[in-house]
Amino acid sequence: MRNILVVDDNAINRQLAVYLLKKGGYNVYEAESGRQAFDFLAEQTPDVILLDIQLPEMDGVEVLKRIRANAATKNITVIALTAYTMRGDREKFEAAGFDGYLPKPIEPRTFANQILEIHNS
Repeated sequence: MRNILVVDDNAINRQLAVYLLKKGGYNVYEAESGRQAFDFLAEQTPDVILLDIQLPEMDGVEVLKRIRANAATKNITVIALTAYTMRGDREKFEAAGFDGYLPKPIEPRTFANQILEIHNS
């Protein structure tokens, strides 16, 4: 696993994730909306997508549905990266088809390892 797409409309959250992943040796790409993510996916296929749930225009669950519906992208590991942290949220997102769930705020010391564990499971 070397290439990660971070999709988050919050610039600070996105910059922190990108910084931590680059520090971990990953090639990191950014998108701030579902539309930008699809533009990226038309050109490249990352190993993992970190996908915020609260996005403008199209929420993360809808973005995931479209990723899974496309033969070229359906097998990419997609991890919900979200501030939704109430009881049952993890199960709800995994039931929607996400491969994993990471709550915000992210834990800088374990962030990259959490992604690797989800990708390899």
